[in-house]
Amino acid sequence: MLSTSDGFLLQFIFFLAGGLGFVLVALFVSRLIRPHRPSVQKQMPYESGEMPQGPAWVQFNLRFYVLALIFILFEVEVVFMFPWAVVFGDAGLHEQTNGSWGWFALVEMLIFMVILILGLVYAWRLGHLDWVKSKPTVRDVDSPVPPDLYKSINEKYRKA
Repeated sequence: MLSTSDGFLLQFIFFLAGGLGFVLVALFVSRLIRPHRPSVQKQMPYESGEMPQGPAWVQFNLRFYVLALIFILFEVEVVFMFPWAVVFGDAGLHEQTNGSWGWFALVEMLIFMVILILGLVYAWRLGHLDWVKSKPTVRDVDSPVPPDLYKSINEKYRKA
Protein backbone atom coordinates (compact mmCIF):
# COMPACT_ATOMS: atom_id res chain seq x y z
CA MET A 1 0.00 0.00 0.00
CA LEU A 2 1.35 3.42 -0.96
CA SER A 3 1.44 6.14 1.64
CA THR A 4 0.24 9.65 0.84
CA SER A 5 3.76 10.97 0.30
CA ASP A 6 4.61 8.03 -1.99
CA GLY A 7 1.44 8.63 -3.99
CA PHE A 8 2.28 12.29 -4.33
CA LEU A 9 5.82 11.45 -5.45
CA LEU A 10 4.49 8.96 -7.98
CA GLN A 11 2.04 11.53 -9.35
CA PHE A 12 4.83 14.08 -9.58
CA ILE A 13 7.10 11.66 -11.48
CA PHE A 14 4.27 10.78 -13.90
CA PHE A 15 3.57 14.48 -14.42
CA LEU A 16 7.24 15.21 -15.19
CA ALA A 17 7.54 12.19 -17.49
CA GLY A 18 4.35 13.15 -19.33
CA GLY A 19 5.49 16.75 -19.78
CA LEU A 20 8.93 15.71 -20.97
CA GLY A 21 7.44 13.09 -23.29
CA PHE A 22 5.02 15.62 -24.79
CA VAL A 23 7.85 18.07 -25.51
CA LEU A 24 10.11 15.39 -27.02
CA VAL A 25 7.32 13.96 -29.22
CA ALA A 26 6.40 17.47 -30.44
CA LEU A 27 10.03 18.21 -31.33
CA PHE A 28 10.41 14.88 -33.13
CA VAL A 29 7.18 15.27 -35.13
CA SER A 30 8.04 18.85 -36.13
CA ARG A 31 11.46 17.68 -37.33
CA LEU A 32 9.81 14.99 -39.47
CA ILE A 33 7.17 17.30 -40.97
CA ARG A 34 9.12 20.50 -41.68
CA PRO A 35 10.93 21.01 -44.98
CA HIS A 36 14.70 21.39 -44.80
CA ARG A 37 15.92 23.63 -47.64
CA PRO A 38 18.81 25.80 -46.41
CA SER A 39 20.01 28.70 -48.54
CA VAL A 40 22.55 31.49 -48.18
CA GLN A 41 19.83 34.05 -47.51
CA LYS A 42 18.19 31.88 -44.84
CA GLN A 43 21.52 31.40 -43.07
CA MET A 44 22.18 35.17 -42.79
CA PRO A 45 21.45 36.89 -39.47
CA TYR A 46 18.22 38.91 -39.50
CA GLU A 47 18.82 42.66 -39.23
CA SER A 48 15.27 44.01 -39.78
CA GLY A 49 15.61 44.04 -43.56
CA GLU A 50 19.05 45.66 -43.60
CA MET A 51 22.14 43.98 -44.95
CA PRO A 52 24.24 42.77 -42.02
CA GLN A 53 27.46 44.66 -41.35
CA GLY A 54 30.20 42.41 -40.04
CA PRO A 55 29.83 39.12 -38.18
CA ALA A 56 26.83 38.32 -36.00
CA TRP A 57 29.03 37.28 -33.08
CA VAL A 58 30.69 40.41 -31.76
CA GLN A 59 32.62 40.69 -28.54
CA PHE A 60 30.90 42.91 -25.99
CA ASN A 61 32.79 45.15 -23.65
CA LEU A 62 33.49 43.41 -20.35
CA ARG A 63 32.14 46.39 -18.41
CA PHE A 64 28.58 45.43 -19.39
CA TYR A 65 29.10 42.01 -17.80
CA VAL A 66 30.57 43.43 -14.57
CA LEU A 67 27.75 45.94 -14.18
CA ALA A 68 25.15 43.25 -14.87
CA LEU A 69 26.68 41.00 -12.20
CA ILE A 70 26.67 43.81 -9.64
CA PHE A 71 23.06 44.65 -10.53
CA ILE A 72 21.98 41.01 -10.15
CA LEU A 73 23.83 40.77 -6.84
CA PHE A 74 21.89 43.68 -5.37
CA GLU A 75 18.62 42.47 -6.86
CA VAL A 76 19.14 39.15 -5.07
CA GLU A 77 19.75 41.15 -1.89
CA VAL A 78 16.38 42.84 -2.32
CA VAL A 79 14.71 39.47 -2.93
CA PHE A 80 16.19 38.17 0.34
CA MET A 81 15.04 41.27 2.21
CA PHE A 82 11.31 40.73 1.56
CA PRO A 83 10.92 37.40 3.40
CA TRP A 84 13.29 38.67 6.09
CA ALA A 85 11.08 41.72 6.61
CA VAL A 86 7.97 39.54 6.91
CA VAL A 87 9.59 37.28 9.50
CA PHE A 88 11.23 40.23 11.27
CA GLY A 89 7.85 41.85 11.79
CA ASP A 90 6.22 38.70 13.22
CA ALA A 91 4.99 39.70 16.68
CA GLY A 92 4.54 36.05 17.75
CA LEU A 93 8.24 35.31 17.36
CA HIS A 94 9.13 38.43 19.35
CA GLU A 95 6.87 37.35 22.20
CA GLN A 96 8.15 33.76 22.23
CA THR A 97 11.80 34.84 22.40
CA ASN A 98 11.36 37.89 24.63
CA GLY A 99 12.64 40.20 21.88
CA SER A 100 15.89 38.37 21.19
CA TRP A 101 14.57 37.20 17.81
CA GLY A 102 14.28 40.80 16.62
CA TRP A 103 17.86 41.62 17.56
CA PHE A 104 19.15 38.39 16.00
CA ALA A 105 17.31 39.03 12.72
CA LEU A 106 18.42 42.65 12.63
CA VAL A 107 22.09 41.81 13.23
CA GLU A 108 21.91 39.00 10.67
CA MET A 109 20.57 41.33 7.97
CA LEU A 110 23.07 44.04 8.87
CA ILE A 111 25.95 41.57 8.47
CA PHE A 112 24.52 40.48 5.11
CA MET A 113 24.22 44.08 3.92
CA VAL A 114 27.67 45.08 5.22
CA ILE A 115 29.28 42.21 3.28
CA LEU A 116 27.52 43.30 0.09
CA ILE A 117 28.38 46.97 0.65
CA LEU A 118 32.03 46.06 1.25
CA GLY A 119 31.99 44.17 -2.05
CA LEU A 120 30.51 47.22 -3.78
CA VAL A 121 33.15 49.50 -2.26
CA TYR A 122 35.86 47.03 -3.32
CA ALA A 123 34.57 46.99 -6.91
CA TRP A 124 34.33 50.77 -6.86
CA ARG A 125 37.89 51.19 -5.56
CA LEU A 126 39.24 48.84 -8.24
CA GLY A 127 37.52 50.96 -10.88
CA HIS A 128 35.06 48.33 -12.11
CA LEU A 129 32.22 50.85 -11.95
CA ASP A 130 34.05 53.55 -13.93
CA TRP A 131 32.70 53.59 -17.45
CA VAL A 132 35.55 55.64 -18.90
CA LYS A 133 38.77 54.20 -17.56
CA SER A 134 42.00 56.15 -17.48
CA LYS A 135 45.03 54.72 -19.23
CA PRO A 136 47.49 53.06 -16.90
CA THR A 137 50.60 55.07 -16.23
CA VAL A 138 53.96 53.50 -16.87
CA ARG A 139 56.40 54.13 -14.07
CA ASP A 140 60.03 54.90 -14.67
CA VAL A 141 62.14 51.94 -13.67
CA ASP A 142 65.81 52.03 -12.83
CA SER A 143 67.30 49.46 -15.14
CA PRO A 144 70.89 48.49 -15.83
CA VAL A 145 69.99 48.28 -19.54
CA PRO A 146 70.56 51.65 -21.27
CA PRO A 147 67.52 53.21 -23.04
CA ASP A 148 69.43 53.36 -26.34
CA LEU A 149 69.63 49.57 -26.38
CA TYR A 150 65.83 49.34 -25.97
CA LYS A 151 65.39 51.78 -28.85
CA SER A 152 67.71 49.82 -31.13
CA ILE A 153 65.94 46.53 -30.36
CA ASN A 154 62.53 48.10 -30.98
CA GLU A 155 63.69 49.59 -34.28
CA LYS A 156 65.20 46.26 -35.35
CA TYR A 157 61.99 44.28 -34.78
CA ARG A 158 59.67 47.04 -35.99
CA LYS A 159 61.23 46.79 -39.47
CA ALA A 160 60.83 43.01 -39.59
